[in-house]
Amino acid sequence: MTDEDDDFDLNELDDAELVEQMHDDLYDGLKDEIVEGTEILLERGWSADRVLNDSLVGGMQIVGVDFRDGILFVPEVLLAANAMKGGMEVLRPLLAETGAKPIGKMVIGTVKGDIHDIGKNLVGMMMEGAGFEVIDIGINNSVDEYIEALEQHQPDILGLSALLTTTMPYMKVVIEELVKRNIRQQYIVMVGGAPLNEEFGQAIGADAYCRDAAEAADLATRLIDERRGLHA
Repeated sequence: MTDEDDDFDLNELDDAELVEQMHDDLYDGLKDEIVEGTEILLERGWSADRVLNDSLVGGMQIVGVDFRDGILFVPEVLLAANAMKGGMEVLRPLLAETGAKPIGKMVIGTVKGDIHDIGKNLVGMMMEGAGFEVIDIGINNSVDEYIEALEQHQPDILGLSALLTTTMPYMKVVIEELVKRNIRQQYIVMVGGAPLNEEFGQAIGADAYCRDAAEAADLATRLIDERRGLHA
C-alpha cells in the first residue's frame, strides 16, 4: 500500500461519493473497503435495506453487466461477490431485525451425477447480489434431495445446474417429479449449464434457461415480478 492509499479516507466522502466509491471497490473485489463503507453509511443513519440496495445491489448490477458483456471474467466476479458478502455479513442481522424481506428465495443445486459447481456458485452469488436469499444445496443432488429442500425452505425459485450432457436429462426427472406431486406450479424452475440451450429448457418444462449468472439474476427478478403481478 502506498502512502497515498493510506491517506485516502472513506469518511471524507459525502454519501453520493461514498456509494460511487463502493461500486468501484465492489468491482475491484475490495472486501475490507466494502465492509468499512457499509459501516460508515449505517453510522450516518442509512437503513440497512438502503445500504443493501444502493451500494451492494447497485454495485453488483454493474459487475453483472460487464460479466455478461465479456469485460469481466469468472475470477473477477468471484472476488466482487466475496467483497459483497463482507458487506452482507454486516447487514444481515440488521435486515433480519427490521423484517426487511429479500426479493425472493431460491434453492439451487447441481443435479445427480454431476459434481461441477463453479457455474452454480456464480449464479448463487449474483442472485444474492441482486437481493435474493439463496439456499445452495451443493452438488450431485437426487430428486429426493431437491424435494426435501423445497419442503424445508419454501422458495420462489428452484435452480437446476448441470455441466455434463450425461446429467442434463436428470433435470427433466426432477421437473416430472414436481408435476407428479402437483407442486410444479408453486415454483419458478430455472435451468443452466454449459451444454444446455433455450430449446432444451423448453423441452423439459423449465420456466427459464439462463445463459450465464448475470442473466439468471436479471431473469429471476423479472419472473418474480411477473408472478407477483399475476397474483396481486
